[in-house]
Amino acid sequence: MNRPLSRERRSPAPEEPTGRAQPPDELVRADRRDERRRRIVIVGGRVAIAVLVVATWQLSSDRIFPSFYVSSPLAIAQRLVDLIRTGELWPHLGQTLIEVALGMSIGVPLGAVLGIALGSSVLLGGWLLPYMMALYSLPRVVLAPLFIIWFGVGLLSKVTMVVTMVVFVVFYNVYQGVKQIDRDLLDVTRSLRATRLQTLRWVMTPSLVPWLITGVRLSIGIALIGAVIAELIAASEGLGYYIKYSSNLLDVTGVFAGLAVITAVAIALDQLLKTLERRITPR
Repeated sequence: MNRPLSRERRSPAPEEPTGRAQPPDELVRADRRDERRRRIVIVGGRVAIAVLVVATWQLSSDRIFPSFYVSSPLAIAQRLVDLIRTGELWPHLGQTLIEVALGMSIGVPLGAVLGIALGSSVLLGGWLLPYMMALYSLPRVVLAPLFIIWFGVGLLSKVTMVVTMVVFVVFYNVYQGVKQIDRDLLDVTRSLRATRLQTLRWVMTPSLVPWLITGVRLSIGIALIGAVIAELIAASEGLGYYIKYSSNLLDVTGVFAGLAVITAVAIALDQLLKTLERRITPR
């Protein structure tokens, strides 16, 4: 008897890949190359803009605009070199940095505590938030003469001015950060009967780090503004005092030199905080 032929079941042959997949290491290297290219393009663009502005300013001085009113980059650079060489810059720079450091060391923690307290408590937020907004709307420039009257012309009035400039920026950033925390995480902590301190340590603090760093970065320029404003009103040292002294002498080059130092300090501190943010912020 002829046996029936059995049909073997064969799985279909796998399709040949059309392209060759890159190993993970090559993908990582490609991403790093792209990131380096982007950084080069960004830095190159920044340098090109700076060179264009400075060159235009230098060529316009005494050609389009009188140098008496706008000075020139070369004259400002020469003044900065003279200030550094003679040592005249350091007492003014040191005084302003001390005021900024003390003011931020008080204003940043105070703003963070207020932001956490009002953001996490419906009752406190309902009571105090309108008053915080009312205080924030007050022009601190107008308050500077009052601080001079209350606290004198010394360091305390300048530090108070910086604190009032910084505390609201940090407060509103931290307050908004508290409102953006995942409510499911907070519900889990409540279900596990975590204390407020444990919730603050393990849930709120990691979530608020980016918001706090952003608030501090925004506060740097504002703190410098507050210190300089207070020094413009009444001081015997500081970058604001040097700017006011140069202005009284109609020394536009000195005014721009003081502004250049303030700008350089703000950029340096911002870059320092940006580096710190990359190190401690979770990715």
